[in-house]
Amino acid sequence: MTSTIEVMRHHRSIRKFTDKAISTSQLAAIMAAAQSASSSSFLQASSVVRITDRTLRQQVMALCGDQAYVAGAAEFWVFCADFHRHLHWVPEAKTGFAEQLLIGAIDTALMGQNAITAAESLGLGGVFIGAVRNQPHELSDLLGLPQGVIPLFGLCLGHPAQDPEPKPRLPSSMVFMENRYQAEPDEQQMTEYDARVRHYYQTRTGGNKDMTWTGQIAATLAREARPFMLDFLKRQGFCLR
Repeated sequence: MTSTIEVMRHHRSIRKFTDKAISTSQLAAIMAAAQSASSSSFLQASSVVRITDRTLRQQVMALCGDQAYVAGAAEFWVFCADFHRHLHWVPEAKTGFAEQLLIGAIDTALMGQNAITAAESLGLGGVFIGAVRNQPHELSDLLGLPQGVIPLFGLCLGHPAQDPEPKPRLPSSMVFMENRYQAEPDEQQMTEYDARVRHYYQTRTGGNKDMTWTGQIAATLAREARPFMLDFLKRQGFCLR
């Protein structure tokens, strides 16, 4: 197994960091790796806002559910889908289509995954922050995001001050299918997987969290999350047609 695959397979979220800064050369390497991600039709429909101002970081943290690591990590980046630059350089470009939201989201997600993988290969750690979408209007105003730009997720980066075990993933046979979609997964496999996830959480929390994967899905998908999102997307020029 290659060292690259080892890094990928050992991925886990890090939420506790030391006070050590990330070096300039490390930052440059992570940025270069992030920009090297695949891009649909070479549109490069992503931008990253690096939050270095401490006061601004505190304000962003408040909009992200007061998650302490947003302010405490050495680095915090906000990854955005971005069609603003396209409209700036090519004003006649036609935007606002639903497909372009997918393009921007996919480009940005690939960029973010490249960034975290590069960071982990350097011995750093991080965690993605979906809570940047909790108050997207306020965050966009705070960061000066123009029409054509939407914040998709944040990324905390730093030197790890914890060493958690990677979360157990679904059995590969439930994820990778051949020729046709398998609509009826193996019940026994799911029962066994639920038991593994429950054991993981109980071990990680000293018995304070008793949750299966299906239980977590039931809780997460019990109601609509962020019901304001479509209005925000339209305000920023997405999903207009």
